[in-house]
Amino acid sequence: MAPATIDALVTGATGFVGANVARELLREGATVRVLARPNGDRRAIDGLPVEVCDGDLVDPASVRRAVQGARTVFHVAADYRLWAPRPEEIYRANVEGTRAVLQAAADAGVTRVVHTSSVGALGIPKDGSPGTEMTPVALADMVGPYKASKFLAEQVALGFALKGLPVVIVNPSTPIGPWDVKPTPTGQMVVDFLRGRMFATLDTGLNIVHVRDVARGHLLAAERGRVGEKYILGNANLTLDEIGVLLAEIAGSRAPRARIPYAVAWLAAGCMEVAARVTGSPPRASLTAVRMARKRMFFSSAKAVRELGLPQTDVRTALREATEWFVERGYAARPRKTA
Repeated sequence: MAPATIDALVTGATGFVGANVARELLREGATVRVLARPNGDRRAIDGLPVEVCDGDLVDPASVRRAVQGARTVFHVAADYRLWAPRPEEIYRANVEGTRAVLQAAADAGVTRVVHTSSVGALGIPKDGSPGTEMTPVALADMVGPYKASKFLAEQVALGFALKGLPVVIVNPSTPIGPWDVKPTPTGQMVVDFLRGRMFATLDTGLNIVHVRDVARGHLLAAERGRVGEKYILGNANLTLDEIGVLLAEIAGSRAPRARIPYAVAWLAAGCMEVAARVTGSPPRASLTAVRMARKRMFFSSAKAVRELGLPQTDVRTALREATEWFVERGYAARPRKTA
């Protein structure tokens, strides 16, 4: 029996961004189906009134079942690992998985697809100015298998758009906020800060955005986005030092004062990767992450603000709500105020 007709399918709803996309859709009164691995961590969607379709990006048959009857598809799912013992797994999920979702959407005749890419697939100007959707970039510019796979998946999406699939691409920057269950590397940074483990920073920078704005940006892209276009879903460009200061203000503690030299970070990450290959457990810091940190990931979301009406919630609110969420759920104790 084919699945009933529903408003939206969300892949990756058990992850950080996908869980928030599902919540925004439900707030709008949409009927929502999610594609979730049978043995995956489903804490992010516990209690949500969604239809769960068991499946996996690397199982095209399950993808086709999930897409059947959906009016709109939000393809948010991705293998987000900066280190993996078998990098080919990342490519298989992110590239071939995207191809499977978009082909299923094309075959089912869905009215709109929103493909979640990443600012990691975009170019960064050499003069230090913020990157845009039009900044020149090539596969050779990608650092590590995750970024390379997201770049290639974006090319797959653009190819489907050229063939007539009504797909819009969104490129989230660095989301912060509630429901970061696993958590993401940035969420782990907040947790480490709250636990008093963030003693020093690297000379790098990120574009920070409230995850709720990212989720809203997905819905706006489905409604207002132009087919085949890319939209950066971001907000404020901040150095790691500036993020540390904001977290210190929220927690009432001290900001990190030391700076880790790049060579030291590289050596430490290399040692952690050697240990990871022995133990099979992911390293706390990977060489890919250190290489990525050499460039400030600054971007402009002007196009999304102008064309989609992307909200721009104060990043202090995003950091505060993330802090409160992690504390309430036991990831870290409530920080003690520092005199």
